[in-house]
Amino acid sequence: MKYLIDWLDHRTGCRKLLHEALYENVPGGSRWRYVWGSALTFALFVQFVTGLFLWMAYTPGAQTAWESVYYIQHEMTGGWLLRGIHHFTAQLMTVMLVLHFMQVVIDGAYKAPRELNFWFGLGLLGLVLALSLTGYLLPWDQKGYWATRVATNIAGITPVIGPQLQRLIIGGAEYGHHTLTRFFALHAGWLPAAVVVFVAGHIYLFRRHGLTAAEPRRKRDEPFWPDQVLKDSVAALDVMATVLLLIVWPRLTGSGAPLGAELTAPADPAEQFSAARPEWYFLFLFQLLKYFPGESEIWGAIILPSVLMGVVCLMPFLGRWRLGHLFNISLLVSIIAGASLLTWQAKQEDGRSESYQLAARAAEHDAERAKILARSPAGIPSSGAVTLLRNDPFTQGPRLFARNCASCHRYGGHDGMGAQPKDAPSASELKGFASREWVSGLLDPQRVDSTNHFGGTKLRDGKMVKFVKKDVAAFGPEDKGRLQTAIKALSAEAGLKSQQAVDKQDADAIAQGRDAIRSSALRCTECHAFGKPDEDATAPELTGYGSRAWMVSFISDSSHARFYGKRNDRMPRFGKDQILDDAAIGLIVDWLRGDWYEPTVTSAKESHAAAR
Repeated sequence: MKYLIDWLDHRTGCRKLLHEALYENVPGGSRWRYVWGSALTFALFVQFVTGLFLWMAYTPGAQTAWESVYYIQHEMTGGWLLRGIHHFTAQLMTVMLVLHFMQVVIDGAYKAPRELNFWFGLGLLGLVLALSLTGYLLPWDQKGYWATRVATNIAGITPVIGPQLQRLIIGGAEYGHHTLTRFFALHAGWLPAAVVVFVAGHIYLFRRHGLTAAEPRRKRDEPFWPDQVLKDSVAALDVMATVLLLIVWPRLTGSGAPLGAELTAPADPAEQFSAARPEWYFLFLFQLLKYFPGESEIWGAIILPSVLMGVVCLMPFLGRWRLGHLFNISLLVSIIAGASLLTWQAKQEDGRSESYQLAARAAEHDAERAKILARSPAGIPSSGAVTLLRNDPFTQGPRLFARNCASCHRYGGHDGMGAQPKDAPSASELKGFASREWVSGLLDPQRVDSTNHFGGTKLRDGKMVKFVKKDVAAFGPEDKGRLQTAIKALSAEAGLKSQQAVDKQDADAIAQGRDAIRSSALRCTECHAFGKPDEDATAPELTGYGSRAWMVSFISDSSHARFYGKRNDRMPRFGKDQILDDAAIGLIVDWLRGDWYEPTVTSAKESHAAAR
């Protein structure tokens, strides 16, 4: 071994290099406050290593990025850990850079002849923030996509060059595939290369000018080895321990959140994401812009930050005098305190905002739903993960209902998305439509004219309501028995997935109920067609009542002769008047009927295991 080391030293001079590195003089002896530079170097090394391994499984494309990150997070062995280390180390680097910057300013390590090294450090801070910003988009999920749009829109208000700068950043006029590939090239190529150059320059200048000792010096000078090396090693271990703790924190607290970094629903430019927020270290700027509305936004986004950054860059010159040094420290404390206050305000406002909380819950629901669909037997379609939710009734149905139906109808008392409209409902409650419970209410003298059925429309005083409140209320035991079988038969026409088992069990009663519907005792076919066409029918057809085909036809044109005809009361002809297309109507219908994919018990267990 000695021969090999001697040979290597003869060719490279490694002993001298190692001696210079380990036995560098530390004025005033080793201190914990000197560990930030080494800890940051370690964190940067971790980022480079984990980033390279993530690159091996990542595909930068609008139809492949989310899919590859999903594979890393949920299918690749240890992928969740790898991605979690990369994600949380990046966040800790921001904290450590600020702490290191504070130490440099307080110790006066920015003063001559160290001005250039100070500016190199500021450049590294900017590059690390740029890496965080560009990396935020790479999963191509809703959170990253919409937050990046906000950030690049800020660039667009830059005086003179704003629009051209924004086009250059996003790779064209629209956000899409070129935006993603451009950000990936920056994140994995240009910015890391710049970081390497700046780190090399920073270390060179640091070695040239030496360590700035904190006053007063409590100990005599010592070499870097072994005490400072030990402290730096402990700091690096603390960084890794903190990162691992953040990764497993959801499991320790039982919050139910996934391990590692978050992955929200696939990016969908057509679906607004009201829960979009920048990462916590940019949240202060997001809050600051609220104080500069409209055309004054340029002051909060460009002018004020630029002025502050300009003053920070002048710190080496201001710090030549004792009063200037105190000013620099005061300015730094004020900036950190102000950013912390703005961040706290942003968190408080979001916590009090009902609309934001509703949007955040919807985002969490969409993220979990996308993963369920991705793990389904059908998997991710060739058209990309974005179509998972676009074609999912469970996701799109309530949104379409809230936009187009909730002005009159309710679903479980709300608009389908959990919000309570200001106006009272003027048409029927549609949760559980055509189920046995819903049909029972329709034929109940006490409930037929409630808002769950006809309340709010002119049909509340119509023939159906009068028949139920007068004739059905007077039914004897035999007719009540027929009515119960008729309810089962009418509900069975819908073929609801939630009632398949009970409908199969009550097959005989349902057959009797069909006869009861046609009987003169119940008189249903006096107004309704059932089982065969009836040109004299004056009320909605009961054949296939509540089935998918029936509901699609009804929503498309409720004024058709099969339904209400000229007696239709304000119900829009969504299909005939091209308010909604067939796909959108189908999504609403499938959602109301409960026809969406749900994993079986076995596949749900497998999905949970994969998520771990």
